[in-house]
Amino acid sequence: MYSASPPPRRDFISVTLGGVEGGGYNNSKAWRRRSCLRKWKQLSRLQRSVILFLFAFLAVCGVITYANMAEPWKSLTSRASEEQKADQEVPGLKPANQAVLPIPKKADANLGDYPDFSLQKPPKQLPGRRGPPHLQIRPPQKDTTKTQEEAAKVEQEPAQVEREHKTEKSVIRWRGAVIDTEQSPEPPSRKVKEPDKPSPAVSEEPKEPVPLNERQLAVIEAFRHAWKAYREFSWGHDELKPVSKSYGEWFGLGLTLIDALDTMWILGLKAEFQEARAWVATHLNFDKNVDVNLFESAIRILGGLLSTYHLSGDSLFLEKAKDIGSRLMPAFNTPSKIPFSDVNIGRGTAHPPRWTSDSTVAEVTSIQLEFRELSRLTGEEKFQNAVDGVMKHVHTLPGKNDGLVPMFINTNSGQFTHLGVYTLGARADSYYEYLLKQWIQGGKKENELLEDYVKGIEGVKMHLLRKSQPKRLTFVGELAHGRFSAKMDHLVCFLPGALALGAHNGLPADHMDLALELAETCYQMYAQVETGLSPEIVHFNMHAQKDQKDVEIKTADRHNLLRPETVESLFYLYRFTGDKKYQDWGWEILESFNKYTRVATGGYTSINNVQSPSNPEPRDKMESFFLSETLKYLFLLFSDDVDLINLDKYVFNTEAHPLPIWPSA
Repeated sequence: MYSASPPPRRDFISVTLGGVEGGGYNNSKAWRRRSCLRKWKQLSRLQRSVILFLFAFLAVCGVITYANMAEPWKSLTSRASEEQKADQEVPGLKPANQAVLPIPKKADANLGDYPDFSLQKPPKQLPGRRGPPHLQIRPPQKDTTKTQEEAAKVEQEPAQVEREHKTEKSVIRWRGAVIDTEQSPEPPSRKVKEPDKPSPAVSEEPKEPVPLNERQLAVIEAFRHAWKAYREFSWGHDELKPVSKSYGEWFGLGLTLIDALDTMWILGLKAEFQEARAWVATHLNFDKNVDVNLFESAIRILGGLLSTYHLSGDSLFLEKAKDIGSRLMPAFNTPSKIPFSDVNIGRGTAHPPRWTSDSTVAEVTSIQLEFRELSRLTGEEKFQNAVDGVMKHVHTLPGKNDGLVPMFINTNSGQFTHLGVYTLGARADSYYEYLLKQWIQGGKKENELLEDYVKGIEGVKMHLLRKSQPKRLTFVGELAHGRFSAKMDHLVCFLPGALALGAHNGLPADHMDLALELAETCYQMYAQVETGLSPEIVHFNMHAQKDQKDVEIKTADRHNLLRPETVESLFYLYRFTGDKKYQDWGWEILESFNKYTRVATGGYTSINNVQSPSNPEPRDKMESFFLSETLKYLFLLFSDDVDLINLDKYVFNTEAHPLPIWPSA
């Protein structure tokens, strides 16, 4: 039985669409138009007015935005056209200076052959002009935005799991060298000057580019050969293994890529630089549960980021520098304020090596250039206060021998340990280098630094200098408890350059005399070896014997790690003397690298035996400093442009990253 009441009200409308042939689709569109019109008429006058106002407002904003963007876009496309035209003039290369010689075929690498790494659009700060790069003494970044930090969160690598401790005999690395820990020791606040305020950026008049010469082009070719292999086989990893076409990890932070950033800029490799910059923006993440070495991270990562910031003006690199610098600060949380050697940058903890409570003297006194510059740029005094405190403390310590310092310092007591052993090689070398360079960086005002440096050089003259036979080469040996050893690390070959730099800045003329003598010795460490490459360590003959060389090489010391120290010193001496023999010596060294360490499929490898031209025994490893230092110093050595990193305006850290000399107040 049906109810007489009306049917229930429906809250929806059922519509049946007809087939396309019957015009159902078109009828549906007409129905939707009528429905929208009907709904519009159902709105009140106020509601319609509000909607019309919003549409009008959005239209005006769109017109204004388009007008503001039109001119920059026009400028950007114009500049891109100019660069494209320049690329056609010099295929495969965008050097810092216009090339005048054809590019070697090996250097004509095609980016299209590389795998896709999601190359981002180059940052707006990249300059379009050619010519030698001029670092800028940049002001602090007071209102830095978060946009680049947000970009860095895209596709971040997962946090690295803490590495397991090895049970076998422990080893440590010193500037690329693996050192047996049996040589290491077993375990047995003052107010500082406020950092100078940065001055506004220095603007320099563009100068006519100095043409690249054939030797510089050869360095560019070598870099691109190495970079192509890194890009293909170890992109984003710490180190390339060129023989096995794989990679090795130390910290898991893209060490080679960061270390090579400013080299690419100086060599004018813009495409490679822009792609590396994109990786830094999207993948470089320091929030990782990983232990890093304070010294190596400061000179390679912090120093590399700061230098690249000054070269490019791109604030991304300063933000990343501040991030890693802040994460390294827990190392200074020790009873003596002498920093621990290792920091977990994710956990914010620090500790000494597992086998000792000591730190290496060179490690704790060779991070100052980087942290001081970070304070100057950010205005945060904590960075400079920490490292200046270390230098002031070391300045007052007993245990020195006429300015020479021991190799180890205890983080608990703050005192030197293992007294009586003095060297300018591993674990002590850059202490002397940074005394001089901090004094130069700060405008030659910090007299304690100069005093310690000059005393140290006098100590070298008194205790460590000897002459070899038969060529009477001047060399720097070692002293252990009063006993002299004729052993000299290749690392000591930084000294001729440092001495020349000091003499250039007004120190005694005999510093330059000694620099010239030691540079000859370092060159002979290459020239007297069968491959033309220096071993890691040499022993000098001090007694005349017939048909004997000055240089003796022990089996354990005959490896070559592609080190930069000799070509670094050759660069300084050529800049200050103009003697072209230093360029010729550097060219011989580059030719030997190409002959015995170059891997055909890409990259350069360290070798085990510099005395065997037929079988140098590749070690299958390319240290990051080969790109950061060795090739950079060779490129600068071969240049006759004194404004290509002017040594009166910039000082190199111990990883060859140029930082500005602070302006006088």
